[in-house]
Amino acid sequence: MAKKYTTREEDYSKWYNEIVSRADLAENSEVRGCMVIKPYGYAIWERMKEVLDKKFKETGHSNAYFPIFIPKSLFEAEEKNAEGFAKECAVVTHHRLIDDPNNKGKLIVDPKAKLEEELIVRPTSEAIIWSTYKKWVQSYRDLPILINQWANVVRWEMRTRIFLRTAEFLWQEGHTAHATKQEALDEAAQMNQVYAEFAEKFMAMPVVQGLKSESERFAGADETYCIEAMMQDGKALQAGTSHFLGQNFSKAFDVKFATKDGKQEHVWATSWGVSTRLMGALIMTHSDDDGLVLPPEIAPIQVAAIPIYKTDEELEQITVLMKELELKFKAKGISFKYDDDDNRRPGWKFAEYESKGVPVRLAMGPRDLESGKIEVARRDNKTKEIQDFEGVVDYVENLLKDIQNNLYNRALEFRTNNTQEVDSYDDFKVKIKSDGGFFLAHWDGTSETEELIKQQTKATIRCIPLDRKQEEGKCMVTGKKSEGRVIFAKAY
Repeated sequence: MAKKYTTREEDYSKWYNEIVSRADLAENSEVRGCMVIKPYGYAIWERMKEVLDKKFKETGHSNAYFPIFIPKSLFEAEEKNAEGFAKECAVVTHHRLIDDPNNKGKLIVDPKAKLEEELIVRPTSEAIIWSTYKKWVQSYRDLPILINQWANVVRWEMRTRIFLRTAEFLWQEGHTAHATKQEALDEAAQMNQVYAEFAEKFMAMPVVQGLKSESERFAGADETYCIEAMMQDGKALQAGTSHFLGQNFSKAFDVKFATKDGKQEHVWATSWGVSTRLMGALIMTHSDDDGLVLPPEIAPIQVAAIPIYKTDEELEQITVLMKELELKFKAKGISFKYDDDDNRRPGWKFAEYESKGVPVRLAMGPRDLESGKIEVARRDNKTKEIQDFEGVVDYVENLLKDIQNNLYNRALEFRTNNTQEVDSYDDFKVKIKSDGGFFLAHWDGTSETEELIKQQTKATIRCIPLDRKQEEGKCMVTGKKSEGRVIFAKAY
């Protein structure tokens, strides 16, 4: 009897966890709050890395690597950043274990191996990087510095969920240094645009670009750009951020440069990043009750082909044709897997590739061999068609584009249908509890009002949209003047 899985409507959180398991993406590790990313899940992350890394290099950035350990004194140098991450820090205090004299076979921390200075396991790398940039920058000729790092970070989260919030996660973090404020502002905006284009064109996930409110900014930033996406339960997910750091870190680490006219000035800075949280976003944007759904641009396997046969002769004939297809798909840059494993029945394979979100599935049996046909099934809408074998490569190439567009349009339609304007705070409190989604409302711009709304409704300001229309109004809570609507939502 087939296992019954939880539906989205029954329990969204449980449904999400089951999708992660069914698609064989990741699992919890022996370390509390940490995850093991399994080969198929990591293949998706590698595809994300491949696309993003190319985009970073096209915009002039180079990759480097900095230490995972940060001396506590460096971490404390920029006060807002240190304060913002202090409660999530893991701290190294000793550097050696020894045998426990009172318990044979057990190890204890050597009290004589206490570090002279405690080390912070990086929750983010601004401190270690800016202490390094001080050595690299003397003159305007040394600028800009455009560096990206692919790394892991540790934030000691108390409530964790695979991909969305874990104690250790993978990410990239860009750290740039500039001679002028405008250059740094342009950089922060440019990288947010890079993230938005990646989310929409590759993940088929529509996003809103915006600015964070002051209380939601990155600790140590003067401005934070973001991309916000809507998940299928109506909650928002912050999918990426790009920060204009002003001169906060250059002043904290005394990073100065000589200008063309010989003056000494502090460097202007940015940082920006996305993480394996994108994997969670991918799951929750497109997947259904039958498993993962992947946009073709991100899928490790875009096309899977399954033979259906009774005799070795039939398998051999099908295999010859499938090898032809493999070469043709490869020539078009389409990833193809021919699954002729005879330990699994075709029905099991169909269900497996459906669970893993493979965009297109091909199947060929004895009748198809005789008629020159092949079955083509698409994952996004679960339709099947019989196509001529001779033209199937071109057909699938166009089908993959159609699936990519369909997934984006479907997600965009969902967001549109679940976005509404609200002017009354009483209405807002009712709707945020019952409807979910994005709420466009007027706000007076104060952190006090923002905190009141958060305490009473659990909704936060997701962003101030960059493309919002200038529309004077009155704050839904205080009645004070507002220059335009902001997006409120409950969020991950």
